[in-house]
Amino acid sequence: MTAATSTENQGWLNRSLNTIERVGNKLPDPALLFAMFMVAVWIISWALSGVTFDEIDPRSGKPIQVINLLDGSSFTAFMAKLVNTFVSFPPLGVVLVAMLGLGVAEYTGFINAGLRSILAVTPKMLLTPVLVAVGILSHVAVDAGYVLVIPLGAVIFYAAGRHPLAGIAAAFAGVSGGFSASLFVPSSLDPLLAGLTQASARLSANPAAADLVINPLNNFYFTSASAILIILIGWFLTDKVIEPRLKNTAVDGDPASLPTMDPLQANERRGLRFAMLSMLVTAALLIVSAYPETSAWRGTDGSLTHGSAPLMQSIVGLILVFFLVPGIVYGYAAGSVKTHRDIIQGMSKAMSGMGYYIVMAFFCAQFIYAFGQSNLGALIAIKGAGALKEMALPMGVTLVGIVILTGFVNLLVGSASAKWALIGAVMVPMLMELGVSPDLTQAAYRVGDSSTNIITPLMPYFPLIVVFCQKYVKATGIGTLIALMLPFSISLLTLWTLFLLGFWALGIPLGIGASYTFPAGM
Repeated sequence: MTAATSTENQGWLNRSLNTIERVGNKLPDPALLFAMFMVAVWIISWALSGVTFDEIDPRSGKPIQVINLLDGSSFTAFMAKLVNTFVSFPPLGVVLVAMLGLGVAEYTGFINAGLRSILAVTPKMLLTPVLVAVGILSHVAVDAGYVLVIPLGAVIFYAAGRHPLAGIAAAFAGVSGGFSASLFVPSSLDPLLAGLTQASARLSANPAAADLVINPLNNFYFTSASAILIILIGWFLTDKVIEPRLKNTAVDGDPASLPTMDPLQANERRGLRFAMLSMLVTAALLIVSAYPETSAWRGTDGSLTHGSAPLMQSIVGLILVFFLVPGIVYGYAAGSVKTHRDIIQGMSKAMSGMGYYIVMAFFCAQFIYAFGQSNLGALIAIKGAGALKEMALPMGVTLVGIVILTGFVNLLVGSASAKWALIGAVMVPMLMELGVSPDLTQAAYRVGDSSTNIITPLMPYFPLIVVFCQKYVKATGIGTLIALMLPFSISLLTLWTLFLLGFWALGIPLGIGASYTFPAGM
């Protein structure tokens, strides 16, 4: 390829992304958009509630039925649960609790000083792959990466003299685009998906399904290898596509709130020493309390890493503690905190910056509740799976179809568990009839789910990422973020799918206790 051709292609890509950004940013405010979607769901549910569908809902064993949300009982139930739907919206609590600790750590200067000390010894060329890798690794802490790694990505890039939105894009690609990958450490998603796969497999009429046991690490080898692929994709696209495109996008956020790269002062170095010591002591106390077999941190099966274990359920609380403690210690040691009132001020400032997100979360929560109650998502998923079965395509093509179907449903259903509960209950037993193992079906689902996470505004954390971007570029809208992440999504969807097909073609084990065929060894 000549230099002229490369420039022309780059220009075409930029024009396409700029068009997507302009169109996307002309959409209504995200809060209003969710409200409009909710009203649309009400109307569509009313229109389809009288329609009889032949498709069987695997959850009930009866024909799928769209629920009329404008019916008296449904509407009053919606209104009665309005407050509970909002306050129980999972991302809301995760974000606000984590931000209390992060707010103190940022207010006292701990995060800023810590990052400056790291950047002083880290080559700029390695910032991107390290950031993507940390984003993938954050899945050990469930959804913590969304509220921790992504905003820090912007801070790190800006402090290093690079565009902060490129840092957000790289971190978002690792956290959400690589959500189903594992950086050689099992994530909380593994047992969650495996449990749903197990339940779906038991729906099969094949007698062998009754004794089938799905190992929680049935995709571990594949997801670990996938992490390397995602890091390489994220590194290339961030440095060669995203950052050059952002060179004309001015950073116009409040200068007082943006990080700096000034050399560390003596008081800051002292504060960092004491803060890191306090963090190590806190970690040691956690390890000592969790190590005994009788530890209260362990689940009923004695595991620390199972999703039901108190330790795993306390991740957000632990994030709060692990940033609050060193933040406070740093503040007193460095002199940025004089009284306890300064600490409370840091928390208050963090919460005040979340006002816009709270408004969006309210409407997002109501829409997701309405969409789930209407059964529209289930209808779309079941019809898509049925169409895939009727095509009777070759296995490689079928796997690609599962990836695409998952990606499409992902644009409508944000929750990974809810989505797999819907799709898995249809696809797993269907493909078992065709000799495909649940392990392989689950792997295909993980590829489609992760690849499209980063471009769906209905993903619960998507509005939060928009807010993070607005801290640096005030005009950031939904279109801006979609345009930033679309190259990642398309690349992941294409290359990761080919990667899965390569695994399958070469017979490389997907994970522990996994197989490609059903029954195993067939």
